[in-house]
Amino acid sequence: MKLFIKEHSLLVVLQIIQFITILGIYWLDGYRNTAPGLYAIFLGFFFLGCYLLYQYFSRRSFYQRLSNPLESLDDSFQKTEQTPVSEAFNKLLRNQYKHYQQQIKTAEHRQEEHLKFMDQWVHQMKTPLSVIELTARNLDEPESSYIREETERMKTGLNTILYMARLRTIEQDFHVKPVVLSKIVNEVNQENKRFYIRNQVYPQLQEIKEGIVVETDEKWLFFMLSQLVNNAVKYSAGKSKKLIISLYEKDKEAILEVTDFGVGIPDTDKTRIFNPFYTGENGRKFRESTGMGLYLTKEAAEHLGHRIELDSEVYEGTTFRIIFASSQNLTSV
Repeated sequence: MKLFIKEHSLLVVLQIIQFITILGIYWLDGYRNTAPGLYAIFLGFFFLGCYLLYQYFSRRSFYQRLSNPLESLDDSFQKTEQTPVSEAFNKLLRNQYKHYQQQIKTAEHRQEEHLKFMDQWVHQMKTPLSVIELTARNLDEPESSYIREETERMKTGLNTILYMARLRTIEQDFHVKPVVLSKIVNEVNQENKRFYIRNQVYPQLQEIKEGIVVETDEKWLFFMLSQLVNNAVKYSAGKSKKLIISLYEKDKEAILEVTDFGVGIPDTDKTRIFNPFYTGENGRKFRESTGMGLYLTKEAAEHLGHRIELDSEVYEGTTFRIIFASSQNLTSV
């Protein structure tokens, strides 16, 4: 109704001005009998009202369609009355829909090509890195350790790039199945063994309840825990020589917890550390942060239905928790 009034308000104003102008002309010409003029104005408004009522009721569905937002793109094909304006509008929407679908298909095709290229490139780069790492073992110290340390950093960066590319199609990349949390923890610790030794920060596993099994994606959980462990080691080196990985249950929810005793996170950064490319105060100090690790961890956790919690005190340490919902905790079922 509001749209109809807005569209025809100028017509009503124009008619009023027209009637007043005609009466003014007759009045200035000396014609003082206003009764016929008023009757003519009444008839004019009557016919105008009939015309507006006909326009409104004949196009009511069309105006309602314009006033209500579309719930989906398919709603753009809804039929209204077969007036020239509505038919032209329907044709415009159909053409726009086809153009939009074509643009989406083109963008999806380009994205798929980009993901394939990134995946192939990362795997191709891992091969020469492995060769460099094997070659470095035959060198004398400390050159051997330096080269292997840099290759490990490059591998970590390549894996981050790969997961960033996969994040766009994360729903198709998931493979949810029962996973034993202690198994993932042991695999992450084994993968980062040299990283622990190089930084002289060593993990301690506290499994308060043994054999906790959750429903999750093993590959993505490995990545998330690796990110938390790498951050814990990086920001603890030189301040503390241990970090604690805990597995326990609370309120029927399984919890995987990583605690370090490093520099901690300032209060000003706590609400922003999960933002993409945000390095924060610690990232600027240590100059090794990309700002994507925690972002990818948060995004993956949310898509898997897990929660991420954070507790931190400056100069005392930080605790990250991956919380699995009660429905995902198979141990308590």
